[in-house]
Amino acid sequence: MSLKIFGTALACLLVAACSGKSGGGETAVVAGNATHGKELYAQCQACHKLTENFVGPHHCGLIGRAAGSVPDFEYSEAMKASGITWTPKTLDEFLTSPIAYVSGTKMGFAGFDAASDRADVIAWLVQVNADPAACPKS
Repeated sequence: MSLKIFGTALACLLVAACSGKSGGGETAVVAGNATHGKELYAQCQACHKLTENFVGPHHCGLIGRAAGSVPDFEYSEAMKASGITWTPKTLDEFLTSPIAYVSGTKMGFAGFDAASDRADVIAWLVQVNADPAACPKS
């Protein structure tokens, strides 16, 4: 199975299976198109890079990571105290409106209105995080 197919399949499984904040109800997240997600991620690159901190924290290792936990990045107190673990579900909720989801976040991005756009970006993030050439394990 090619890495691209594996990454897309993994994204679909994770989007369907992952839960968000502990104790919260489950919300449906649609499987996304990683190719379109890569195009949409260009908007994120104004502040984020995959392998290094920039204006925002790096995105390699994002899936399964506790919010506010990247070393050598200065997070808002709100993000550090959020209790979020980044899963496809919590990313979907956050990327709907970061400022509303974590009041006090430094992230100024308004969010993606379309659920399909959020699913596509999340599918690409899952796929790229599974690719050791793009996101080497340290």
